[in-house]
Amino acid sequence: MAESVATTSLLGHRVLYGRIPVKDASCRRRSPDMCRFPSITFLGRRMVNSVLPRVRVDAASVSSIKALAMELTKEAYSYREAERIQQNLNYESGLDVDRKPGLWPPENRADDSSLHNPLLRQERMGCGWLGAIFEWEGVLVEDNPDLEKQAWLALSQEEGKSHPPAFILRRIEGMKNEQAISEVLCWSRDPAELRRMASRKEEIYQALQGGVYRLRDGSREFVNVLMHYKIPMALVSTRPKKVVENAIGDIGIEGYFNAIVAAEDVYRGKPDPEMFMYAAQLLQFIPERCILFGNSNQSVEAAHDARMKCVAVASKHPVYELGAADLVVRHLDELSVVDLKNLADTEMSEFGSGELELEMEEEVESEPDKSSLATVDDNFW
Repeated sequence: MAESVATTSLLGHRVLYGRIPVKDASCRRRSPDMCRFPSITFLGRRMVNSVLPRVRVDAASVSSIKALAMELTKEAYSYREAERIQQNLNYESGLDVDRKPGLWPPENRADDSSLHNPLLRQERMGCGWLGAIFEWEGVLVEDNPDLEKQAWLALSQEEGKSHPPAFILRRIEGMKNEQAISEVLCWSRDPAELRRMASRKEEIYQALQGGVYRLRDGSREFVNVLMHYKIPMALVSTRPKKVVENAIGDIGIEGYFNAIVAAEDVYRGKPDPEMFMYAAQLLQFIPERCILFGNSNQSVEAAHDARMKCVAVASKHPVYELGAADLVVRHLDELSVVDLKNLADTEMSEFGSGELELEMEEEVESEPDKSSLATVDDNFW
């Protein structure tokens, strides 16, 4: 049995070594060429301790192995760096960038090498060049569409009007009360009568709703993130301004919004982009630099008419019905600041180039007015 153990034991093999400096008992470095390693072998039942003969290692072979190992190490390290950080910065400015899973940090459009102005790059690195416009119900707070329908049905019963059908109620979603009564329901055209019925409808809704508002999941966290990055925010609603301001105070998010646009500030509601254009004007931003957060296709239509980007929140509509929006989320905390920067980028092909439009206008002005010419081409007939 001892012989079988000896045949399989590592002690019975010679130690392989390279040119590694070895320290002796006196802590002096010695070359491995001058070192001898003991070897223990089994001869029957006796252990014989012998000394291996001196081994010489070729210096050229060792150096080539080291060089090859260094090249392999550099190649592996560069591959990991390429996976972690994208090396090529000449990427397209569109949103359809093929992002690898797990790539971090994400792409930053401010690191475009074509931007030689450091002040412009620094401005793009920040967040003060874009604005956020929020709708009130269905985006920041919970919304109950059935209450809106019940309010319209109760008003029609009080006024002695026929109950509006379901498709009419879907059409007037997001509209101002006066706009819905005069243009869709066609109940009256008198301004005083319109104001009276609109006010009565709002009273019915507030009585049904109870004046209790609750923030949606993730809304407070997302608004806090925008406050941290100093992104200006505006709030848009077709409710009276007093009702909106009281609700904001009750929820505890007063002071978050730089501007509030309510029913008294505009003439028309969705799908007209008047509310959103006015909100962008109050934020002192061009519409292309603003992002609208809505919850319906009317919001998406109004945002695109105003040349804004739209993030649809699937609160009362399913996700597949909001495919026209630029982004669709279930809750606001699914978004990041990088997503907002990519959306608010104005250097996109769909917006065109302002310089090109200016050049075309100059060419049109330089051309003579053909209508003022008296000559007529006879070959035309």
